[in-house]
Amino acid sequence: MDRTYQTPDDRWLALQQRDPNADGCFVYSVATTGIYCRPVCPSKLALRKNIAFHDTPASAAGAGFRPCKRCHPDGPTQAARHAAAVAKACRLIESAESTPSLAELAALVEMSRFHFHRIFREITGITPGKYAAAHRAEKVRGSLQKCASVTTAIYDAGFNSSSPFYDSSSATLGMSPKEYQQGGKGVAIHFAITPCPLGLVLVAGTAKGICRVSFGHDTNSLEAEVRVAFPNASFEKPDKAFTGWVKNLVAHLRRPSEKLDLPLDIRCTAFQQRVWQALREIPPGETASYSEIAVRIGKPTAARAVARACATNPVAVAIPCHRVVGTNGALTGYRWGIERKQQLLQQEGAILK
Repeated sequence: MDRTYQTPDDRWLALQQRDPNADGCFVYSVATTGIYCRPVCPSKLALRKNIAFHDTPASAAGAGFRPCKRCHPDGPTQAARHAAAVAKACRLIESAESTPSLAELAALVEMSRFHFHRIFREITGITPGKYAAAHRAEKVRGSLQKCASVTTAIYDAGFNSSSPFYDSSSATLGMSPKEYQQGGKGVAIHFAITPCPLGLVLVAGTAKGICRVSFGHDTNSLEAEVRVAFPNASFEKPDKAFTGWVKNLVAHLRRPSEKLDLPLDIRCTAFQQRVWQALREIPPGETASYSEIAVRIGKPTAARAVARACATNPVAVAIPCHRVVGTNGALTGYRWGIERKQQLLQQEGAILK
């Protein structure tokens, strides 16, 4: 829930708690030092009688106070600085020929290794090492479509030897490199189409997890869709594990309070991985804008790219892209229909505009 911090009492409480949500909403000045600070400044808290609140840094400066040299209240917010630092580190990872070490990345953004690692994970949802691995996997996916040799693609993507890649390939590709190069040939897929509160839901999965969830009103169209998506796979009857996944998803659709705990087996780019992880961290009943997701993953100017990542989400509900709304809180497009998006949010108790 948004807080406006309009009254002195609200601001004093936020200051006492060093509330990170208050950063950028106001600043405070200290009469005994002549400086003004952010509400999250780590400096020792002054007595209440010596503190005054200001709506903006300009108003504090106009009252004769100097900016704190520790929290820099006249510059970008802490959240913006952290997002910029993570974005800078991501660009280095993406442009480097070999994966930079944690120490190198931390030095680039002038943070300690521990602090940088924590901030990176808070913003992106994954560690710098996992981000680097995802980026290399993305390069492999591109190379595998062009290279006759899987080994050549692996080295082109920056792996120093083939063994580390093969050790991680199931996690990064959802199938082995050879299977991926051959369009999923030899991969067994189960699928089921069943009624749900939103019409019909198609659920498809491999032995490792769910690979597709989509909604529709026509069984034949949904079945054609999954066969086009996996043209070289073999389709087999659902097994016990897959049937349990389908029951879990349908139960969640009927009762959003029912915990959704599904393993996923999906292929994605490094950027999509970061966006989709951020979506999975939005609690039921809450929403976030495309711009807010962009900031969370360290790409504050990538709202349109976030929207594209939402639009290409292959597993409805399991990755809850329906919880992303416009900047003004209004509903925007949804791959499976705006009416379904509205219904999902209403079932979860979200406040709609």
